Amino acid sequence: MSSEDQDAQEDELLALASIFPKDEFKRSETSQGGELQACLDLPPNFEILIKGDAAANFFNEHFHNSISFLPPIVLHFELPSDYPSASPPNFTLSCKWLSPKQLARLCQHLDDLWVENAGCVVLFAWTQFLKEETLEHLCITSPHEIEVCPIVCQDWSESSDTAECSSAACSLEEASLDRRAIQDVESVSALIKCILDFNESQQKKCFESKSYMCNICFSEKLGNECTYFKVCHHVYCNICIKDYFEIQIQDGQVHSMNCPEPKCPSTATPAQVKELVGEELFSRYDRLLLQSSLDLMPDVVYCPRPSCRTPVVQEPSCNMGICLSCHYAFCTLCKLAYHGIIHCNLTSEKLPMVLKEYLAADEKHRRFLEKKYGKKIMYDAMEVESQDWLKNYSKRCPRCAAHIEKIDGCNKIHCTKCKEFFCWLCMKILDKTNPYDHYNDSRATCYGLVMQI
Repeated sequence: MSSEDQDAQEDELLALASIFPKDEFKRSETSQGGELQACLDLPPNFEILIKGDAAANFFNEHFHNSISFLPPIVLHFELPSDYPSASPPNFTLSCKWLSPKQLARLCQHLDDLWVENAGCVVLFAWTQFLKEETLEHLCITSPHEIEVCPIVCQDWSESSDTAECSSAACSLEEASLDRRAIQDVESVSALIKCILDFNESQQKKCFESKSYMCNICFSEKLGNECTYFKVCHHVYCNICIKDYFEIQIQDGQVHSMNCPEPKCPSTATPAQVKELVGEELFSRYDRLLLQSSLDLMPDVVYCPRPSCRTPVVQEPSCNMGICLSCHYAFCTLCKLAYHGIIHCNLTSEKLPMVLKEYLAADEKHRRFLEKKYGKKIMYDAMEVESQDWLKNYSKRCPRCAAHIEKIDGCNKIHCTKCKEFFCWLCMKILDKTNPYDHYNDSRATCYGLVMQI
C-alpha cells in the first residue's frame, strides 16, 4: 500500500467517524473497513404494504399508514490496499425491505459513482446517494409493496462464476442478481417485527432530541425528560407525571393511569408506569391491577379464609369453589362451607336486612338473592312484611274489611271498595246523606274532632 493511499484511507475513515453518529458508522477493528447505515427520509404519509401471508395482511390492515421510519440500508465495505488510487472499495449492500433486484440496481449505481470519481475517496458520496436518492432512483412511491426473498435464497458459491440459489423457490432471475445485494430477512413475520421495532426506536429517538412544554408545570424540557402518550400526543415532564401516577397507585386507582388531560382517553403503558414509579410501587400497581381484573371476572371469587384469600375459579355447574391453595370447599354465594343444593342459611335476625335489600334491589340483584336464599323465602318474608305493615299503618273498613291507609285529610273516610263512609277514630259507619253530622253531635265521642290527626 502506497503512503498516499494509506493516508487517504485513514483520513476518509476519520472523516466518516466525525460526520456520522456511532449508530450509523462502525469502523472495523481488524481491517481497513467498516459499516455505514443509510436511513431514508420517507415522504409524509408514506404507506407501506407487505406482500405475503396472514401476518402481512394483519400488518397492512393495522400498521401500513403508521410507519414513519424503515430499517436502514447497510453498506459493508473493505478498502483494498490500492484504494482510492486504483481499485474501488469491496462492498455488500443489505436491507430488509428492498428486494435483491432493487439492491442490485443500487450496487450498479455505486459502481457508476466510483467510475465518475475514480482516484478519489467515494464512501461519503455513496452514503449520501443511498440516503437521499434511493427512493427516486428505484422509482419507489406510496404505497410501496415490499416483497420478501428469504436470506436462504442468497447463498452464493464462491467456486462458480454463476451465482447458485440454494432454494428452489427463487426464480432464475433472482439467482442471477448481483451477489453483493442481500435482503437479510428470513420471513414475513421477521420483517414485520423488524419494521415495527425500528420505527418505534426511531420515533423515540426523535422525541427525545426535541423540546416540549409540560402540560402540567408549563416548563420546557427535552423529550428524554418527558412522557409521551401515543394516542392523544400529550406530553408531560417525568417529574409531574411521576407524582401523578404515584398518587393514583397509592390510592388504589390502578385503572386511572390515564393522560391527566380532562376527558382524555389515552392510558399509560405498563412499561411507562414501571419506568417512572420504580420497582416497589410498580409491584403494588401490578398486584392491584391483577386483583381488579379478577374482580371483573364473574367466575372468579376469593377463598373466604382470611389467611388465604387465593383467587378461585367457580365450578361451572354449581355454586362451589375449591381453593387450590388451602383446599377449602365453600359456597361462592354465602362463602361458608359448601352445602350442596340447599339454599344458603338465612337467620331470623338477618332476614329484615336482606328483605330491605331485596325490596330496594334491581331485577338482576333480586335474582341473585333468590338464587342464594330461595325465591319462596323472599316471597314469604315479603308477605310477613306486608302483614306487619298493614297491621301498623292501616285499618279495615267496618263494612267490607278492606285495608285502608289514611295519608292526610279529615277523619271522615270513604271506602273506595264498598263506597261506605266511616269514622277513622271510632270506626263507626256514617250516614251517607250527611256524614259530618257525626262530628257535630255533642253526644258522640268524636264531637268536634273531624280534623284531628
